[in-house]
Amino acid sequence: MRHQPEHPANPHYVSIEPYDPDAITKVAAEQEKFYLASQWALIWWKFKRHRLAMVSGVFIIFVYASILICEFLAPYNLHSRNTDHIYSPPQPVHFFHEGKFVGPFVYRWYNTLNMELLQRDYHEDKTQVLPIRFFCSGDEYEFWGAVKSNFHLFCAPEQGTLFLFGTDRLGRDMFSRIVYGARISMTIGLVGITLSMLMGIVIGSLAGYYGGWIDHLVQRSIEIIRSFPELPLWMALSAILPVTWSPLWVFFGITLILALMDWTGLARAVRSKLLALREEDYTVAAQLMGAKTQRIVRRHLLPAFFSHLIASATLSIPTMILGETALSFLGLGLRPPITSWGVLLSEAQNVNVVAIYPWLLIPVIPVILVILAFNFFGDGIRDAADPYKH
Repeated sequence: MRHQPEHPANPHYVSIEPYDPDAITKVAAEQEKFYLASQWALIWWKFKRHRLAMVSGVFIIFVYASILICEFLAPYNLHSRNTDHIYSPPQPVHFFHEGKFVGPFVYRWYNTLNMELLQRDYHEDKTQVLPIRFFCSGDEYEFWGAVKSNFHLFCAPEQGTLFLFGTDRLGRDMFSRIVYGARISMTIGLVGITLSMLMGIVIGSLAGYYGGWIDHLVQRSIEIIRSFPELPLWMALSAILPVTWSPLWVFFGITLILALMDWTGLARAVRSKLLALREEDYTVAAQLMGAKTQRIVRRHLLPAFFSHLIASATLSIPTMILGETALSFLGLGLRPPITSWGVLLSEAQNVNVVAIYPWLLIPVIPVILVILAFNFFGDGIRDAADPYKH
């Protein structure tokens, strides 16, 4: 039954259903699923709505998966040289020959000497079609330095070459070296952020939970470290690494330097969170029950904002990768025979060389893509870390 009020411009409808006192407490199935979900489930649901972050996450997973099998993915060995094709430009890959589809192939690649410019000019012999081989035998390598094999995802034709990104001054395939370099550049960011997180969590927890003179000491130390210009300090610390060190020790030295410079931001984030959470009721209850400080911090405080720590760490990994790239580019970071994206870019320091052989700058492309992917991925995690915020 409908009851019309006296004012016709503002109609009011009254339900004829009997009054249900429990109606206000009833929720839909979707609402119940939301209210009963764990914090990690809420974070995942919100993160999935961030399409750009999802795509970036898939790309990052793909890159890290590729470094596990980079020997298999690269068509040439890291140190293979083709002295007949020094400074070769990228070799085109074709699919159609004389209007017919024949699959991926290359034409025979040859060069002539240009006496006017004193350089090699490369050409395609379009009378010779050379199909690219897949899942084939090629250059021999040691998988992770332990297992010998010569099986590759794709290889150059039997009687030809395949230089997707060209070659360097020694005739080494740039595509293969970029694939190998991803292992070092991506690993140094992951190892560096792990050390940085450990330092930031430990030092920030001490400052935030105890406060007092410990907090003042940590804060002043952070301010002193952050007052130094970052790049010159990186260069100074890298310059003191002994030249007699093996490439492995240089790798760990550079990683430690990057971690020592990056822990300050994480430590401040941990400190500010602990200062707020140590006054919460559950923290006081744990103290009254006799829980030790280490247990309170580990079991009650850190899990409360661990998602924020993951977001901060994700946004810090690009800094590590850029730091290693910059140091190696300047000749103060990793050195051959170690191959990283920064080491590859060090060959592009000479402007005249870059003007003649611009493909030497191709290693900067994966650096840019990875940095952008980590930034988008970190933004998505940071937004999802607070699932109750719309």
